[in-house]
Amino acid sequence: MSWTEERVAQLRQLWGNGKSASEIAEILGGVSRNAVIGKAHRLELSGRPSPIKRKEDEEEEEVAAAAPAAVEAQPAPVEKVAAKPVPERKSGGATILNLTERMCKWPIGDPRDKDFHFCGKASHGNLPYCAEHAQIAYQPPGKRRDEDRAILRA
Repeated sequence: MSWTEERVAQLRQLWGNGKSASEIAEILGGVSRNAVIGKAHRLELSGRPSPIKRKEDEEEEEVAAAAPAAVEAQPAPVEKVAAKPVPERKSGGATILNLTERMCKWPIGDPRDKDFHFCGKASHGNLPYCAEHAQIAYQPPGKRRDEDRAILRA
């Protein structure tokens, strides 16, 4: 089936009247719904909202109707918190060569420097760090962000 001028004109008219692609395909005969959609797209006919309502849309409308007007909350001021100093190498720490499963693997210094080492204290439980370094490594995301902001502002 080819799209003749008459069929294109009929497609434009039916599309403008709000007929669905399936209805247009049935009226024209010999074309599929997808062929109608493709031709309408190539002719750049105006898009139409889907007549099918999704569950999400219905739920949003219900929630929007039930929800009272929201008051815009102001963010709480961020307290300046000094960063906790990292314990320095007291007992010599551990190198990568003598590090074991039960030793703290917190890196100290720059890996490119000669004196780079790991904490080396006894690890805390099943964690790879000692108690001090575990407190630094495992923080709630909000607390970490607040401390980072405070450091950047200082």
